[in-house]
Amino acid sequence: MTHRAVRGIRAPLCGYQPPVEGRIMKIRNSLKSAKVRDKDCRVVRRRGKVYVINKKNPRMKARQG
Repeated sequence: MTHRAVRGIRAPLCGYQPPVEGRIMKIRNSLKSAKVRDKDCRVVRRRGKVYVINKKNPRMKARQG
């Protein structure tokens, strides 16, 4: 039994947050293909990370990681 498993119940990992509906974002090594998926996609840099955002279709989100 690991230190995280107690009586068959797994404790969440430190810092883990389950994905919330509407906040799912693809993590990609390269954003070249993500930025050409739609004509409204924009590449922005926030807090040292590169994102592809789309205000008209929020499902087209991606982060370089």
